[in-house]
Amino acid sequence: MLVCLVCLAGYAAGQETATHILGLGSTHILDTYLSQEKYKGDGLSYLYIREHARLEKRWNNVIEHELDFSTTEDRSKTTTELEASYNLYWGRYRSWRLLDDHLHLQAGGLVNGTLGFIYHTSNSNNPAQARTAINLMPSGIATYDFHLGRQRFIVRYELNVPLLGVMFSPNYGQSYYEIFSLGNYDHNIVPTTFISAPTLRQQLSLDWRTGDRISIRIGYLGNYQQAAVNNLKQHVYAHRFLIGITKRL
Repeated sequence: MLVCLVCLAGYAAGQETATHILGLGSTHILDTYLSQEKYKGDGLSYLYIREHARLEKRWNNVIEHELDFSTTEDRSKTTTELEASYNLYWGRYRSWRLLDDHLHLQAGGLVNGTLGFIYHTSNSNNPAQARTAINLMPSGIATYDFHLGRQRFIVRYELNVPLLGVMFSPNYGQSYYEIFSLGNYDHNIVPTTFISAPTLRQQLSLDWRTGDRISIRIGYLGNYQQAAVNNLKQHVYAHRFLIGITKRL
């Protein structure tokens, strides 16, 4: 839950930052293996981001952990789907500092691992769908720090887009019993691209420096995960309002 890594231009030459963030907002779910209906509800996310940056070096490392949980209903509000997932993002970025160190641009890539499930509370046969994938995602970050009076602020935007990956999926009409009990493999490990799995993740945030080591962060996370493989369609769209604290270690 993108989340938010911290790239605070103007810090000391060697630094590490840790960010804890909570996110609240809406979730939209479609999984045609479980139901042809679309589901909508509320979601909660927790994000932990750790970044190590050095002004004298042009490469930064970032690791992000995102936990999500949502409860959703169909349009008639008669059935419920629950969704939970864990996303790990590990990234490496090339860094440029411009405008007297106020503007910080980064370009690089993330390796993303996803593990989760969607559970349909009314299905007796195949009530759950696993969500497991690994993706390579090009990524870009722009950070700008400025002052209003005596207060210092940092505005930041991050965009992650898909390139290549691999995911697990049952085939159309195939049960989990066939896969795991009978061992009937049917194209269940599926290579993906930005065409078959056009996932998009973006973050916009504002940090307020309240002290030498502490910043308060507010922002928005949009995590739009979707795929169309094995004649099945799935999407999980998460919109989150974020609030958290960043600490310089």
